[in-house]
Amino acid sequence: MNKVVRTYQILTLVPACLLCAQAAQAQETPREDRHYAGLLVTAFNHRTIGSFSNETATGSGGTLIAGSHINHLFHAELRAGGGFRDAEVSGSNLTLSVDYFASWYIGLHYPITDYANVYAQGGFSFVHGTADIANTDEKQNAEFRDLEGDFPGSSFGMSYVVGMDIEVLSDTYLVFEGGKLFKDTSTDINTFQFSTGLKYEF
Repeated sequence: MNKVVRTYQILTLVPACLLCAQAAQAQETPREDRHYAGLLVTAFNHRTIGSFSNETATGSGGTLIAGSHINHLFHAELRAGGGFRDAEVSGSNLTLSVDYFASWYIGLHYPITDYANVYAQGGFSFVHGTADIANTDEKQNAEFRDLEGDFPGSSFGMSYVVGMDIEVLSDTYLVFEGGKLFKDTSTDINTFQFSTGLKYEF
């Protein structure tokens, strides 16, 4: 009888030990020298639009990510994306579109649990878009007339992002983040980016 109980205990403990060993190995797997790719849905929130009304408007688009972990704390990445829904400024006939953009970042990431990390990164973005006014001569469009044409007027700008990624499957992370995409120095319009999506490490 004792032999049967001991055998049962051993058979119970062996899988548990194997699972613990695999979990420990997974936790110890370094992120350095690994690469990652991701796809995000992004909201482009334009603020301080207009010479005196300081309107806000939000459009949406997508972002592709490709990056690499330099070591266990630092990473570098490239992003590219564009808009698929223009931002309509209320009380006017002005629409702002982000046709495409490209960004470069270097950042710091830090694990807060075995499955979640917080990160912050800064860099530069090149942005191309347009500002369109349907009825230029209308009174409500007067303060926006100087915006019509290429948007932003200054294509290059500094960017930053802060966020969190949570491992939902092996090497697959759910991403939540926000930050500034650019500031148009010629019009003082600030455009922020808020994104969510998936990132895969390999």
